[in-house]
Amino acid sequence: MELKVYADRVSDPSRGVILFCKVNGIEFEEVAVNLFKGEHRTQEYKEINPMAQVPAIMHGSLKLFESHAILSYLACAFSEIPNHWYPADLSKRAQIQSVLDWHHSNLRRGGVVLIRNIVLSRAFGDPPNLIAAAEAEKILISSLSTLESFWLKGNGTFLLGNPSPSIADISLVCQIMQLQLLDKKDYDRLLEPHKNVLEWIENVKNATKPHFDEVHKILFEVKASLQKQQ
Repeated sequence: MELKVYADRVSDPSRGVILFCKVNGIEFEEVAVNLFKGEHRTQEYKEINPMAQVPAIMHGSLKLFESHAILSYLACAFSEIPNHWYPADLSKRAQIQSVLDWHHSNLRRGGVVLIRNIVLSRAFGDPPNLIAAAEAEKILISSLSTLESFWLKGNGTFLLGNPSPSIADISLVCQIMQLQLLDKKDYDRLLEPHKNVLEWIENVKNATKPHFDEVHKILFEVKASLQKQQ
């Protein structure tokens, strides 16, 4: 069955799905959905994802959205995917799901609102909401501390003390890479106190190269473009 991935690489969940496919040699057609042009709100795209968000996939007759659901599905749908990404062991799988559930309510909640109001509001033609950004930064700082002290525990190289990455590592690292859109001083201020997080980012990068840099280069292109507009 042909796999289509509807995505905008500016979106961290989109990059997560694309990165997972590339690392695991899953053949797919990448269908660009430009968020800045509002293509996610067209009726044509809503036939794929009625929630009007990216990413989404079509695999045969299946239409699926929400990045965590997509990653879980892909890890199970292709038999050649190594077990460490989404283990068959139900207890290990449940632990990965706990990280993913925490991610949406904490790390992503803080990061998305902060970036939207500090960086991307200009691109979308909206005024920045500095009050919302300040609250989001508090959530983000708290989430980074939890990631540093709890999820990156033990002697493992990856989340949950695992020796190999899971779909949770992919999802969370793509979220944190979104912070590259910030000014360097703000990025350093937020990340430098978290040495375990910085080491983990490098571990995931090394485990997924050369695809990691290729998938994330869009962030630096968008950052440079936005800086020219200032």
